[in-house]
Amino acid sequence: MSLVDTIRSTLVPIHREGWKFVAGFFVVSLLLGAAWEPLMWIGFILTAWCAYFFRDPERMTPQDDDLVISPADGRVSAVAMVTPPAELELGDQPMMRISVFMNVFNCHVNRAPMRGRVSRVAYRAGKFLNADLDKASQENERNGLVIESAHGAIGVVQIAGLVARRILCWTSMNDSLEAGERFGLIRFGSRLDVFLPAGVQPRVSVGQMAVAGETVLAEFGSDKGPVISRRG
Repeated sequence: MSLVDTIRSTLVPIHREGWKFVAGFFVVSLLLGAAWEPLMWIGFILTAWCAYFFRDPERMTPQDDDLVISPADGRVSAVAMVTPPAELELGDQPMMRISVFMNVFNCHVNRAPMRGRVSRVAYRAGKFLNADLDKASQENERNGLVIESAHGAIGVVQIAGLVARRILCWTSMNDSLEAGERFGLIRFGSRLDVFLPAGVQPRVSVGQMAVAGETVLAEFGSDKGPVISRRG
């Protein structure tokens, strides 16, 4: 592999939604530097962080309709039976909910957890509590998708966080999504909830780190029980 190929494979692309922020940070850094040079270097560090935040790496997604893939990078913050948000119209019976919390250093591009057709897109205004809190699922601003998968309807909810002020979703009703396909992004620090119907077994534990588009969160059609983890 040539040096050029090595550099290309090492550099991670920046999502198009992030370029205006990176440019803004850079320009402000130059203006601050005109007043006092140390401020410019601080600004350049923040510009580098902004570029890192909006990174959009390629992922290798398992293509298996029995697998539920993580929609976000971050820490698995909850695995529990919870009633889904009313706006998803998934009923009032508890469903398996797996939550992935993203901090400001995680990649924030969101990906479809399963292949299927989008049958509902529902936005709800709300608060901006710490997305790691359980009550954030009901009280925070959020945007939900319902995907008709091979195992029934599943819900995917983008939840704004303490510093998040913008949920982006470029997927519409009746769109078809492949597992691992990009469907949205949240700025800056947030959470993704996945609601799954009966017959699913979790394949992650609370505290585990997940990779969007790659980590298997749960599995349908398996007679194996939930995973048992221990702290090393």
